[in-house]
Amino acid sequence: MDTDGFQADLGDAGRAELSGAPRGGLLDVLGVAAIVLDAEGRIVFWSPQAEALIGYSAGEALGRHAAQLLVADEHVDLVLRLFAEVMAGEGSWAGTFPVRHKDGRTRLLEFRNMRLEDDLGDLYALGLATDQALLRRVERDLALSVRLVDQSPIGLAVLDTDLRYVMVNPALERINGLPAEDHLGRRVGDVLPFLDTDSVESAMRRVLSTGAPLLDRYTLGHTRADPDTEHAWSVSFYRLEAPGGKVLGVATSVVDVTDRHRAATDADRARHRLALVADASVRIGTTLDLEQTARELADVAVPALADMAAVDVLDSALSGHRTPASHEGPAVFRALAVAAAYPTEAAGAADPPGRLAHYDADRLVTRCVNTSRPVMVPHVEEADLSLIARDPRAAALLARAGVHSYLAVPLIARGEVLGALDLVRARNPLPFTHDDATLAGELAARAAVCIDNARWYQRQRDTALTLQRSLLPDPPRRLYGLEVASRYQPASAAIEVGGDWYDILPLTADRTALVVGDVMGSGINAATTMGRLRTATQTLAGLDLAPAEVLRNLDRIIAGLDPSIATCTYVLYDPHSAQCRISTAGHLPPVHMRPGHPPELLDLPTGAPLGVGGVPFRTTAVDLDPGDQLLLYTDGLVETRDEDIDTRLQVLLTLLDGPHRSLEYTCDHLLAALRHPGDHDDVALLIARVRR
Repeated sequence: MDTDGFQADLGDAGRAELSGAPRGGLLDVLGVAAIVLDAEGRIVFWSPQAEALIGYSAGEALGRHAAQLLVADEHVDLVLRLFAEVMAGEGSWAGTFPVRHKDGRTRLLEFRNMRLEDDLGDLYALGLATDQALLRRVERDLALSVRLVDQSPIGLAVLDTDLRYVMVNPALERINGLPAEDHLGRRVGDVLPFLDTDSVESAMRRVLSTGAPLLDRYTLGHTRADPDTEHAWSVSFYRLEAPGGKVLGVATSVVDVTDRHRAATDADRARHRLALVADASVRIGTTLDLEQTARELADVAVPALADMAAVDVLDSALSGHRTPASHEGPAVFRALAVAAAYPTEAAGAADPPGRLAHYDADRLVTRCVNTSRPVMVPHVEEADLSLIARDPRAAALLARAGVHSYLAVPLIARGEVLGALDLVRARNPLPFTHDDATLAGELAARAAVCIDNARWYQRQRDTALTLQRSLLPDPPRRLYGLEVASRYQPASAAIEVGGDWYDILPLTADRTALVVGDVMGSGINAATTMGRLRTATQTLAGLDLAPAEVLRNLDRIIAGLDPSIATCTYVLYDPHSAQCRISTAGHLPPVHMRPGHPPELLDLPTGAPLGVGGVPFRTTAVDLDPGDQLLLYTDGLVETRDEDIDTRLQVLLTLLDGPHRSLEYTCDHLLAALRHPGDHDDVALLIARVRR
């Protein structure tokens, strides 16, 4: 036989069929034995599998009658009848039959018997046999496998070594939205183009190469069955091998875990939301400064919620006019803060902080404050940009920056709309969602209360500060024998103004009264009490009273005021005697500076603060020569919360020591060196130099 020509006629398919296969396949597992009987029932062919199954070698079996060798006496008649039926051409016979093993045991074998005819017309009987228990076990395993594959809710598939589908179960058909025939012979990328097929096939090849399974790999994507929804699958890969070790391909199991993925995503989103809200509660409202609070809100929102955030407050809210919860018409905003996650042209489209901006009624931010409701554009189109930006140039900047999603939420506190928080996304590919709007609303609500507090505090502080400055003296006319400089510096924007004051009072006979005082407390009440004490001091000074008498009368006057405690230093300078008389009421001692000598604190009876009552005040005389200087100050200049007062006073003396300086420079120098942003107390400062 010309086998070369035969194989050439078969082509590639034939060569594949004729190719060798390693042992260990299903036929090897079953160990199918072949036995051939002649017409007389004698054994004429005996396969090695028959020897392994029944125990007789070919030499022991060939030529003997099968019924005598293999069948128990009680079954001989049945065997002869069945043999006769097969040889008569009445059909094949299949069934289970007990066969006597060489060792005397009886084994149940599953038979398939059929008649054979050779080219001479001679008849033979072929019997194919295998162990009945083994066959039943294989049948059960196969049936179980088929049922499990067909009825499993898990998608199952087998791919060959070229990673082409050779089997797909119904569950995977439903998952992929394609029937099995549209899978077979095709690769993963042909069937599921929405997936990252390169990574999937790379994983399969790794499994084929190493034999180590890959379990529970998460894959996200879309399928033809549900192209509009992103699904999540847990995918596992296993190498398939024949019993002899031949690699058959790779099996994959696919479990749709979209619900679990969504639940985990929602849980992560909820944790992120709670963390952001918790962060906002710590970072927003650290001060009562309006601009600082707005910056804190913008910084919290970026980049956790948006690529850029802007905080704008209605100008009417800043001026004290209540904005209705719902109204129509244009809006005037004052920009307070802008924050961006990265340098972007979109920042140029935002209103610069501190500047007023007019927006027409059709603008989205105007609609937000007019309706008191969030305004969201998940997918920004070109036409939307003109409704977001203040002008065409700003709209062009937003377009070039790639802004694709917009959200504005109102700032509402105590039922009043204060402004809006504007958010945009550009690099962040996700559009704003209703969950984002809810989160932004929570941040805005927390910040709005802080902004409202800062707004009202700012107004009260401005009122108190205006009142206090109005109560301080105007620059005095030229004084006889004295050169004077003074300063008043309020506390930081986060603290209310206090009741510190100073006064320079020209008196008769060329004398001058220098006064520095500090009313306990802060705010309008303290400023009012300070004004009353200052008025009383001016009146008492005009009566030519000694410093101690002035303080005694002030002590009686303050008893009916609120607050009712104050400290004070009263100095009466007489140029003709070159002497000053000083009395203090619980106040820090003045500093005496003499040319050629280090500065020193005057050792004076401290006295009790005004308002304590019943404590006498004493007057001390101090000589002042030409060039001498006297510094009066309130405790806000030297007191801090973390340093000892004696240490701070020593720092003050060190700063005053040195060459001659102008009084104005000395005032500025002391404030710059001793004061810090955020100081909690205001300060009054008065320095006088004796002229020649």
